[in-house]
Amino acid sequence: MKVLVVIHRTFLAAAVCAIIGVGGMTLAHHAGKGQVKVTQLSQRDIVEKLDGKDASATVVEVTFEPGQKDSPHRHAGPVFGYVLEGEYEHAIDDEPAKTYKAGETFYEPSGCVHRVARNPSGKTRTRLLAVILHARDAKEVTLPQKEKE
Repeated sequence: MKVLVVIHRTFLAAAVCAIIGVGGMTLAHHAGKGQVKVTQLSQRDIVEKLDGKDASATVVEVTFEPGQKDSPHRHAGPVFGYVLEGEYEHAIDDEPAKTYKAGETFYEPSGCVHRVARNPSGKTRTRLLAVILHARDAKEVTLPQKEKE
């Protein structure tokens, strides 16, 4: 089992390194005071298709300050994430929230609602690396989701 985890982490790290080849710029979708900081590290067209469409992979770094949370959202395709620093509380759709620690990975299938995304610590920041696969013609890779009332 440990060998599979090492292979999984090695593969994810290699995939991210292969994708990161373009300079960084800050995404605007989380702009504003008190919002989670999202920095786009790269966006690259890939040869694989996503739902029959030409696809791209976007790599972002997400930083949560102590206790900070993000609003519910969806992504334009599947997401593979890696916790770089701190702890990350995460839940999609109706699944229970799970906390990931530095060095752990998570996955979000296409179309799910990312309803919980937060730093559970009141003292340390959290940093994530996320690879979002999406159709090349997607206008946004992160789409706000209205909260249930």
